[in-house]
Amino acid sequence: MFPSTFIADVYRTESRRVLATLVRLLRDLDLAEEALAEAFAAATEAWPREGVPANPRAWLISTGRFRAIDTLRRRSKFHELQPELVRRQEDLARSNEGPAEGEIEDDRLRLIFACCHPAIDPQIQVALTLREVCGLTTDEIAAAFLVAPATMAQRIVRGRAKIRDAGIPIQVPDREDLPARLESILAVCYLVFNEGYSATSGPSLTRADLSGEAIRLGRLLCELLPDAEVFGLLALMLFHESRRPARTDDAGDLVLLEDQDRTRWDRELIREAQGWLARALETGEVGTYGLQAAISAVHAEAPTADLTNWQRIVEWYDLLLQAAPSPVVELNRAVAVGMRDHPDSGLALIEPLRNRKELAEYHLLHAARADFLRRAGRRQEAVAAYRQALALAKQEPERRFLERQVAKLT
Repeated sequence: MFPSTFIADVYRTESRRVLATLVRLLRDLDLAEEALAEAFAAATEAWPREGVPANPRAWLISTGRFRAIDTLRRRSKFHELQPELVRRQEDLARSNEGPAEGEIEDDRLRLIFACCHPAIDPQIQVALTLREVCGLTTDEIAAAFLVAPATMAQRIVRGRAKIRDAGIPIQVPDREDLPARLESILAVCYLVFNEGYSATSGPSLTRADLSGEAIRLGRLLCELLPDAEVFGLLALMLFHESRRPARTDDAGDLVLLEDQDRTRWDRELIREAQGWLARALETGEVGTYGLQAAISAVHAEAPTADLTNWQRIVEWYDLLLQAAPSPVVELNRAVAVGMRDHPDSGLALIEPLRNRKELAEYHLLHAARADFLRRAGRRQEAVAAYRQALALAKQEPERRFLERQVAKLT
């Protein structure tokens, strides 16, 4: 019997690779999206009846190409499009056996650089890449940017139109052109990793496919463009990834950093992260990612939660706040101060942040406030704050954690 979730699983793991190759071959992002949808629709009909092909990804790419050519044929002005159809059919014939694994990964890299082309508004670049290359939903991307989903949807539509109308090439730029796109590429890496490390919504706390893709891209960037911020970002991602095995229990429920079994942390990843951080610090030009990696390094070096050097973490946050001031950095620094000094110290810094528009619906602010209220013995206020966080949280493991905290206090 054909597994009911098989095609959904293939879509989750392969759709963005298939899309990237279709974009290269068809040179049209909207047409490639349509072809991708039709390819999976065809798979839904064919695979249960005929069996799964030996190479599902190649089958989807080939089917998507053919469906795209059919779409072009159905459109108006067919005769004017004939030369273009011939060229695309020739592309199709040359690669009918399906691209090699390495070529497909190159296609993803090409699409990332196209989405981060300098001709595209910087606000749109990252969002477009997260949507097209990584497959995040508009709601997930909006949550990462702390903006309304409708606003984010408009940005993504504008980005697609820009690639099409400006004829932006789907290719890896020359080495001398890389620095102009570095900031956007690093932002993409960081946000993709964050979604993989702590999913915005859904049944699972993490998405290993996304964090693994971000780390792969980070390592590739270290080869393409050795730079302090590239080193810092890769170190930051590796430090966080090293804690993945300890972040959930056997039931998939969230385990806070202070309660994690540190013997389960991946020491090999920590050593690699320390090496990249050292390279970043040696340059003397440490940026925001390097500073965040330095904070993570303090946690990684502490044998137990009680021995965490919170003073050092606050100092790193002070530097980070100067380099890249943001409400989230202020919140994280407030938490560090509260852990260093006293819960009331953390609460005093968190309280003004509740009036910040960007954090009004940020569930982690309410969760942090609730935790400090709990530690300060202010039980009823803590329950109310936990309930505020619960009302905003969309990820199931986080919701279960918050519900447990409410239950303990009531």
